[in-house]
Amino acid sequence: MDNNQPEKNVQLVAESPYILRKDISKDTPEIDIRTALATGNTGFLHSFTTGSAVDGPGIRIVAWTSGCQFKCLYCHNPDTWKIKNGIQVTIEKATATLEKYSEGLKIMAGGLTISGGEPLLQDRFTVNLFGAAKKMGIHTALDTNGSLGSRLSNDDLEKIDIVLLDIKAWYPENHRRLTGYEIAPVIEFAKRLAEIKKRVWIRFVMVPGYTDNPDEIKMIAKFASGLINVERVDVLPFHQLGRYKWKELNLPYALEDVKPPAPEQVDHIISIFRAEGLKAV
Repeated sequence: MDNNQPEKNVQLVAESPYILRKDISKDTPEIDIRTALATGNTGFLHSFTTGSAVDGPGIRIVAWTSGCQFKCLYCHNPDTWKIKNGIQVTIEKATATLEKYSEGLKIMAGGLTISGGEPLLQDRFTVNLFGAAKKMGIHTALDTNGSLGSRLSNDDLEKIDIVLLDIKAWYPENHRRLTGYEIAPVIEFAKRLAEIKKRVWIRFVMVPGYTDNPDEIKMIAKFASGLINVERVDVLPFHQLGRYKWKELNLPYALEDVKPPAPEQVDHIISIFRAEGLKAV
């Protein structure tokens, strides 16, 4: 594990986002963090991982940002909730890391996905890195919970080829229970993306006992089908790969005994989305 190691000993490119990273930038002054957030000249990353086939079109490199305002009960990377758990990286270093993979990404019809955490907590760094990727001719994807979408101008959105929009729930009380936050800003961002015809993939995590209410899923499906820009829905089965992180971080974990859904349960959820005319996988 990479706990409490100084930055010089922590690899920016990691084998997996499930590596635990904690307090790597704990000594960074708050003024430096505020400056980084305002300018985007520096960011805080959990890691880069390569070879992803599930975070957008083709084979991709994923930049996992640190910091997230949501506290999802089923989060598999709770170490990305805190900015200071990540590695402080200049935009030049992040760009240089991306450049190493640029030709391969083009050959594999892939690109850069920025995920998290929540990338829009570091919106200026995220936009700057997307801008660097576009200059290299690299396809760009933003994986976001959507609640901070108002931070992006239309010019910012021009640097993003596709948005992977996570919709956690539909009913406001369930969304608050799962994330601690309201769903309204997520819906507003989804509508805005439709207005400007920005390509969108909806991502929905299926958690038995928490997000598997067919009536609620039908509401999400109806909403998504009414948006002209939704190309597909990814139904993502809940898993326990990040459970150990909750223990290591001394966080209470409500889903300790929840088992991943059976394939037939996932297929049923997929069928609900397909019934509304959506491409769902």
